Amino acid sequence: MRINPRLLPVFAVLCSILSVQAGASFSKHLFPILGAEGVTALRQLYSTLLLLLVFRPWQGGPARKDWGVVMLYGGLLGVMNLTFYLAIERLPLGIGVALEFLGPLAVAILSSRQARDFVWVACAVAGLALLIPWGGHTGALDPVGVAWALVAALCWGLYIIVGQKVSDRVHGGKAVALGMAFSLLLTLPVGVIHSGAALWAPSVLPWAIAVAVLSSAIPYSLEMMALKHIPAKTFGLMMSLEPAAGALLGFLIIGEQLSLTQCAAIALVIIASAGSSLTARRAVDESLP
Repeated sequence: MRINPRLLPVFAVLCSILSVQAGASFSKHLFPILGAEGVTALRQLYSTLLLLLVFRPWQGGPARKDWGVVMLYGGLLGVMNLTFYLAIERLPLGIGVALEFLGPLAVAILSSRQARDFVWVACAVAGLALLIPWGGHTGALDPVGVAWALVAALCWGLYIIVGQKVSDRVHGGKAVALGMAFSLLLTLPVGVIHSGAALWAPSVLPWAIAVAVLSSAIPYSLEMMALKHIPAKTFGLMMSLEPAAGALLGFLIIGEQLSLTQCAAIALVIIASAGSSLTARRAVDESLP
């Protein structure tokens, strides 16, 4: 049985989501040793080395006129990763992911042109509302962590927009490898200053490689491929699965318990993602002669 090629980008995004959240869960084991800055540095370092070896961007790399957007893409990756880890160092994983999702959600809303798309946006917003602890619990959230999460949200929204421009001009794997290399120029000095010799402790190496592969090398490559074939608003709405995946993998890896409210939120964001994918496919079918 042949797989419909239109479903491959959707599958790639889903795999990317699961990989990112697994990496984020593993990263929490390193925070007490390295801090968010050190974890980010090692994640970027090992991801960059792996991607450079695999994709060899020095062979058939971007044209001279495209280096600016590739550097911007890399800068956004670095700031997004660093600020997200600074956020979840102070916040529960599910809350940090939910706040960061405000970035792609904004992209989805601003790029929407059809009324039916707002149905899926409403579902995603409702799911997020259930994941965020309103009322008396809100005051317990670390305000610095919330601020870092909102900066990460801004970077994630810009990453979607800039990433699509990069994927249109540069081979996906080469673009990711170069982007990670530029991001390393920002994150590695910060990590070395903060963590020092602890970065190179042998006991840290297996965890750091796992975080790098799961959080960066795999998902960014998959996202670059997906962004070539799906619109930004669909990509942004599919990212609504991030809080649900974070809650699920947080339970499986870290041992965080899922409440009935969290289960309801998971159902809502799945509906939003599935609905946006179906709507996008129908729109493509209707546009074909």
